[in-house]
Formats: sequence, structure tokens, C-alpha cells
Amino acid sequence: MSSANVSARLIFLAHTTTALCPAVSDGDETPSPEDVLADHTSLGAEQDMFFSHPESKIRSATVSALLTCLAHTTATPCPAVSDGDQTPSPEDVVADHTSLGAEQELFFSHPDSPGSYFFLPHGTRIYNRLVEFIRDRYWKSGLDEVVTPNMFNMRVFETSGHAGKYKENMFILEIENQKFALKPMNCPGHCLMFKHRVRSYKELPLRFAEFGVLHRKEASDTLTGLTRVRRFQMDGAHIFCRESQIKDEVRAFLEFVRDVYGVFGLTFDLNLSTRPENYIGDERTWEKAESALTEALNEFGKRWQKDEGEGAFYGPKIDITVSDAVNRKFQCATLQLDFQLPVRFGLSYIAEDESKSETPVMIHRAVLGSVERMFAILLEHYQGKWPFWLSPRQAIVFPVSEKSRSYSLKVRDQIHDAGYYVSEVRLVQYNYILVVGEEAAGTGQVTVHGRDEADKIVMTIADLLKVFKEKSAAFH
Repeated sequence: MSSANVSARLIFLAHTTTALCPAVSDGDETPSPEDVLADHTSLGAEQDMFFSHPESKIRSATVSALLTCLAHTTATPCPAVSDGDQTPSPEDVVADHTSLGAEQELFFSHPDSPGSYFFLPHGTRIYNRLVEFIRDRYWKSGLDEVVTPNMFNMRVFETSGHAGKYKENMFILEIENQKFALKPMNCPGHCLMFKHRVRSYKELPLRFAEFGVLHRKEASDTLTGLTRVRRFQMDGAHIFCRESQIKDEVRAFLEFVRDVYGVFGLTFDLNLSTRPENYIGDERTWEKAESALTEALNEFGKRWQKDEGEGAFYGPKIDITVSDAVNRKFQCATLQLDFQLPVRFGLSYIAEDESKSETPVMIHRAVLGSVERMFAILLEHYQGKWPFWLSPRQAIVFPVSEKSRSYSLKVRDQIHDAGYYVSEVRLVQYNYILVVGEEAAGTGQVTVHGRDEADKIVMTIADLLKVFKEKSAAFH
């Protein structure tokens, strides 16, 4: 988003309480920068829309600095996934999804930006559709999407503990004699968001979900196609809840995973990792947490395994491993309970007894793992034959002669206007080829060749769009 667009939005926010948006005019009615800053920040706080934090501020809050900050802010969900031993070898991954990506013109890498990928138009359509797919389910599941800064003062990561345990994997910058870092995970930002005002038990569970860019300084010799990169986007969410709410949140997460992976056609295995020797917190809290996870897993009705002593030091976790069409294993989804971060950030909420405050439990969760990794897994799983709802090339219109070209363009426009990707030239892995002849122009029909179907069918455009709508139903 350009600074000009951000400025217009801020001015609009400042004026919506008393007047129409002034963006249509550059006249005297446009407020001064001082008025905009004083107004939109107070309105934003009043309506609980946004806030600023000193650990993500580089210079004084002038309008230009604020606009620059907003124009460059990106959303980012958290990293709670890891690369397990079951991940296929680098040779297998690179030989497959990167070659398919090149063949279908989906993405490419460049030596001047190692570990970061360029997504071409068709690849971007798939990428965005994956994000939209998860975003739609977030909304239905009661998760609220938020946006947090992409860069924080190192003090934030010292508070979270990442500066001591993860510093070598962070991109650190020096700005005005202060140390800042591009965030490698989203959790600290969501802790600051929870803490920015007084919270009540009535608000819990509080569910923050975020999409955006994360950066991790992976070693060059470990970079592996889209499955291990330096720049990526994660579908992470953080839930702040009471101990009594853990079980319900875990159960909802497991159903979320079953829904998403079912649409993708992926099977999955469940593992519960329990208290390690170097755990923090008290034994009673751990036992209650593990009991809640165990009960949720048992009620889910799918077999699971227990890994004794393999939990994180700050809480037990559920790791989910998916299997693709050839039964290769990938760790993607995860759920982790965290008793440490809320304490380190001093998070609390007003209890039912208003004279007391309590510390929330924090749940880290991710389903795709990262958009890039799931993109690679699905590309190999489908072998480039994307399902209709996810396909960047849903149909092509193929005129049999120059005389039928005019009608073919009308067919193309009708399908495009209905919201589907269509072209008039032959490219790789289209779901449907629509052959248009001279006679078809008079009947309003097309001959349909399905990518995965042996027979061709003649149908009207209206009937074809009904088929497309049914094929797209999985997305909704």
C-alpha cells in the first residue's frame, strides 16, 4: 500500500464521525497533518482498532513517520512448526516441486535473494487462494485477524527469550543506535497486543490470527526449495484462554485440521509430546494441561501416539504429520501450550472476583505450517494437477478457426466475469479445454474436454458455470 493510500485512509477515518471523506478534493477542507494524527489515533484507540508500542517505534510519532510505518507494516503468523526427520530429503523435494513450479511458471528463485522466492502470476493465484481458504475458515471458527509490525526493538525478543535462544537465526538491524530485528515469529507481537489494554475474563478466549511475512536466517546449505526458506508467510494464530478452556480450544483446532486436510486430500497422524526434564512451571499445571490435551485427542476419535518427555520446555504440544499421495511424511500443523510467554510479558486479566487478576494460558497453533511449505507439498501431492478450486488455470477457450474467434472471446468473458480463471490459448494443466466452433456460436454452446475425463461433453455456458460452481464448492 502506498503512503498516499494510507494517508487517504487515515484522513477518511478521522472524518467519518462528522463528514464525508475528503479524499475527493484537495481543497481547504482537508485536515492538517496535526489534526489527522490527533484524531485518527484517538478514534482508533476508542474503537479498539489499533495501537502503537514503543518497542516498534524508530523515531518520534510525526505523521510522515506513522505513514511510513503503516505503509511498510506486514502481517505475520507464528512459527510453531519444525522440520522433523520424516521430511523428504532435499534432493527429492528440489527435484520435484521446483521443476513442476518451473514447468507451470509458478515461482522461481534468484541468487541475489537466496532463500526467498518470486511467485509469478499463476503461482500468486494459488498462494492467495490458500490464504483466502484459511482466512475464510478462521472467520467461521471465531478467530479474529490482526496485523502487527514486522520489526521490533531487540528488547521485545529479550523479554520473550528469543534473543538468548534464537538470535543466530534472526536478521538484526541497527537504526539510530538501537538494535531492531525482523521478526522470525509472531508470538511476541500478539503478547503486546493482548497487553495494550486491560483485559477481562469475559473476553477469553481471545483468538488472534495473522498472515504476513516472517524472516529467519537459515544457513545457505540448509535452504531447500519452498520447504525451507528465509522469507515466508505463516498461517499462525495465538489463543489466550483460561485453563478450563484449553480442552475446547484443542478440540476446535483438531476439527479445523481435519476439515482443511480433508479438502486437500491429505491424511495425517497425531503425536502428543509431554513434559520434558527441563520443564518450567509447576507439576500440577503441566498435569492439568496434558490431561486436557489427552481428553481432546481421545474425543477426536483418531488414533494418536504419545512421545514422553518430548514437549517444549514451556508446555506440552500436539504435532501433526501429513502424508501425501505417495505416503511421504511432512510436519505441518502444530498446537503448543505455553505457560512461559504470558508470564515473561506480564500478561493478566481481571478474574471473576474483580479484586484479583490471573495469567492466561497461551496456545500457539498453525495448520498449513507456512504457505510456502504447503504450496510445495500440494504441488507434489497433485503432481501439478491442481483441483479446480485451487487451480490457476481453470479453463481455456480454443477456437477451431478464425471465424469462431469472436464467439470464443464472448465465452471467455462470460466465464471470467463469473469469477473463474480462463484463457484463450493452450497452456499446461488446464482443468477444462473449451472448444468453440462456428456452429456453437449459433447455439450458445461449447464442447468441454475435462483434464481428468475421457469423454467430451457439449453444454451451454450456463450449465458449464453450474459445473464450475460445484467444483469450487470445496473452497467454501
